[in-house]
Amino acid sequence: MLAAFGALAPVFILIALGWVLRTRRFPGDAFWPAAERLVYFVLFPALLFLTTAAADLGALDLLPLSAALIAAIGATVALTMALRPWLKIGDAAFTSVLQGGIRCNTYVGLAAGSALFGELGLTVMGLVVFVVVTTVNVVSVAALIHYGRRAAGPRDVVGSVARNPLILACVLGFCGNALAVELPAVAYETLDVLARASLTLGLLCVGAGLELAHLGRARRAAVATAALKLLVMPAATALACRLFVIDPLSTAAAVLFAAAPISASSYVLARQLGGDAPMIAGLITITTIAGVATMPLVLALFT
Repeated sequence: MLAAFGALAPVFILIALGWVLRTRRFPGDAFWPAAERLVYFVLFPALLFLTTAAADLGALDLLPLSAALIAAIGATVALTMALRPWLKIGDAAFTSVLQGGIRCNTYVGLAAGSALFGELGLTVMGLVVFVVVTTVNVVSVAALIHYGRRAAGPRDVVGSVARNPLILACVLGFCGNALAVELPAVAYETLDVLARASLTLGLLCVGAGLELAHLGRARRAAVATAALKLLVMPAATALACRLFVIDPLSTAAAVLFAAAPISASSYVLARQLGGDAPMIAGLITITTIAGVATMPLVLALFT
């Protein structure tokens, strides 16, 4: 556990630094939204494309690992639905709990995977990101359509997946891998430079996005969501990986990604489709702070 904590410490130090910089208004309030868009639409897609394009797909248990990840998400969603009467919250707030229990912060997950497992870990993370991000987008949008205050339809579910740059980058990477497409050297080197900038700036943006003002809302729901996201989903992932006989490295990478705090994109989705955006902002902050302790603990307990 101490070794994992030491490896993950720089990840959370960068998150803390991002929060400090934003509270000091350096380099300016307009910088952080623009930086997050740059990371989300350019830098992280470059990293995921290179990782999946270069992956040794034959060495990965693609279908069993995918099935294990989807099963873990399904189990977490089922438990969240079962807790609905106990939570005593409205529909919009419940969508925040449901999103919070399953949506993982890709920036934190990839940075943690790189720190602990190196290049091979990033290869596995590419598949994990593709499966998890696709699945939780479908579930989250469907829940917001059902419970949210804004009219929407099945087209929103398809659109959320089709327009997601992280999913598109993985699809293109896997296709290029399967077709054995070789990039020109200048294209590869350009993407590599972009990819290397993604983790640092991404983590700074995570810290800059933390909102302490909403931490006191719906405490029962907040505790439940933190437990679902930081403990239940990683435990379900570890159990599913064991049932599907996944290799130790892939299991550790999957559990680590499942243990990452809530994705900041949950807030954007809640605003767009009538969820409780202030509540999810507080849940993102709670799980990011708590993740400092829970991510190493989860790795020690479940891998």
